[in-house]
Amino acid sequence: MKKLLMICGLLFSVITFANAQDGGRKMADPAERAKRNTDRLAEKLNLNEDQKTKVLAIFTDQATQMGKIREESKGDRDAMKTKVEALTADTDGKISAVLTDDQKKQYEAVKAARKEAMEKRGSGGGGNQ
Repeated sequence: MKKLLMICGLLFSVITFANAQDGGRKMADPAERAKRNTDRLAEKLNLNEDQKTKVLAIFTDQATQMGKIREESKGDRDAMKTKVEALTADTDGKISAVLTDDQKKQYEAVKAARKEAMEKRGSGGGGNQ
């Protein structure tokens, strides 16, 4: 009986320790995030192949810069928030430059819906998470 309890305890410890190593969630690499964001936008805005290529490059650059911002900020949430907002605005401008007028209207609607969903979820303010 003691051996069984000891084995269960050891197994529980190993599982807990393994989950604690990565915080329980994994970040997608920049290329995966860029591809996923491009695919979503292509579907919603009906992008042509040239636009997809340009948007993928924009999102790849954004994801790479976002990683650098996370590394540089190291816990300074205010500095990170400011840099992320500037990067997001820059990315939105670059994407808008690739879109047609109709697609720009749709893109604004997509951004508004995304913002509303984030606020509903409670993660829009960067508060206690």
